[in-house]
Amino acid sequence: MPQSYIKRILDARVYDVARETPVDEATLMSRRLDNTIWLKREDLQPGFSFKLRGAYNKMYRLTEVQRAKGVVAASAGNHAQGLAMAAQKMNVNATIVMPRTTPQIKVDAVRNRGARVVLYGDSFDEAAVYAAKLVAEKNMTYVHPFDDPDVIAGQGTVGMEIVRQHQQPLDALFVPVGGGGLLAGVAAFVRYVWPRTRIIGVEPEDAACLQLALERGRRDSLSEVGLFADGCAVAQVGRETFRVIRDTVDEVITASTDEMCAAIKDIFEDTRSIAEPAGALALAGLKKYVERTGVKGQDLLAIVSGANTNFDRLRYIAERSEVGEHREAVISVAVPERPGSFKQFCSCLGRRNITEFNYRYAGAGSAQVFVGLSVAPGGEDLAALLGDLAQRGYSTEDMTYNEVAKLHVRYMVGGHASGLAGNELVYRVEFPDRPGALLKFLTGLGQRWNISLFHYRNHGAADGRILLGVQAAKNERRAFEEVLDQINFRYWEETDNSAYQLYLGREES
Repeated sequence: MPQSYIKRILDARVYDVARETPVDEATLMSRRLDNTIWLKREDLQPGFSFKLRGAYNKMYRLTEVQRAKGVVAASAGNHAQGLAMAAQKMNVNATIVMPRTTPQIKVDAVRNRGARVVLYGDSFDEAAVYAAKLVAEKNMTYVHPFDDPDVIAGQGTVGMEIVRQHQQPLDALFVPVGGGGLLAGVAAFVRYVWPRTRIIGVEPEDAACLQLALERGRRDSLSEVGLFADGCAVAQVGRETFRVIRDTVDEVITASTDEMCAAIKDIFEDTRSIAEPAGALALAGLKKYVERTGVKGQDLLAIVSGANTNFDRLRYIAERSEVGEHREAVISVAVPERPGSFKQFCSCLGRRNITEFNYRYAGAGSAQVFVGLSVAPGGEDLAALLGDLAQRGYSTEDMTYNEVAKLHVRYMVGGHASGLAGNELVYRVEFPDRPGALLKFLTGLGQRWNISLFHYRNHGAADGRILLGVQAAKNERRAFEEVLDQINFRYWEETDNSAYQLYLGREES
């Protein structure tokens, strides 16, 4: 039973390396959401993540013989840093297997702590397979990042501190979820002390392994895992963590990439600190919970679990945060191609802040204008604007959630493909962004099809994104997709996507 963890958590040895982090009120968020919002600041730990708690507690409880053989772990970064710090403190040799998609800042931090780093695979699960091989070959001790009672107990000290620091029961507590170690430890302690507090796990919508397990009543593996929140990029929740979670947690909420980016911005505005995507995950879930339930006047706490992110990823986060906050809309508008029509259209927008305006003359008739503009959150403002434009005779389309429009079209130059020989098939492709990945993709395509459109932009995220057009007849689609399947990158056909058709597609003669 989860109650068995109470003594484990109370006895956990973590403060040789960890500190008791503060619980701070996010005053700007509190005012905006009409609730009292608290942040548990695990981003302020040495190593900038909660993970060193569980790693050190596990290391402390190993025997001298186990320590002498050395330890090994698989980690997307934060557990690796925690274990490296623990090994350095105890003078133990540590080998960390990290996915090749791990942000460089985390790789460097682990090496700087004296651990040996092995980069292998594109995800935590692939790295874990290789770590298990090292354990078998070299008889080293494996320190699991989440599915271990001592690790869970170490992470549970976060919940113990929350109870001590806040003193009165919270109305709801939001905890990020990857493999479930933090959620299991925190939930076990808080559920025992504050039985009426609502405990909610939050995970990325493209790595929702806990939600899958709860829906099916058993653990299962996701076929694909998104990499943006690399600290939570796990295909299957832990066996022990799931046993605890299903008896202690009230619900799980998922958050999109845009919502995580918006939460990173929220944390920055209240604290002047920059959380990593997984670190802001719990706050993204808290905001969705408030929007869904309409609660007011409650005490709500989100754990900010980490702050290890590459600096160059910030540009991508900044771009997506306004959409995630529902404060920016991206729309396509057909404007008459005649003198003065631009000015007339802009006057319809009033005093709204225009964040982007893309247009290129393509001939008489009407012009397609790609517009980014600020709107009030909630959706009513955008709906009213689109309705007003329609009444004035403008044909519009909301592209705020069109991935092709946001990731590619808004950055591309050129225009319609006039005189394109043959048909064009268009695909959106995602892949783990590391050196050589783009060349692997192009090499895998071969030379059977001519590339007619190509857009790739390195924006600091863990996954690279391509918009690709090839000259191919529709009856060749199956053959082309077989080639994409062999390359083994995720892809979606976007030939009929309205953003592509309006701005880049073949111009009818």
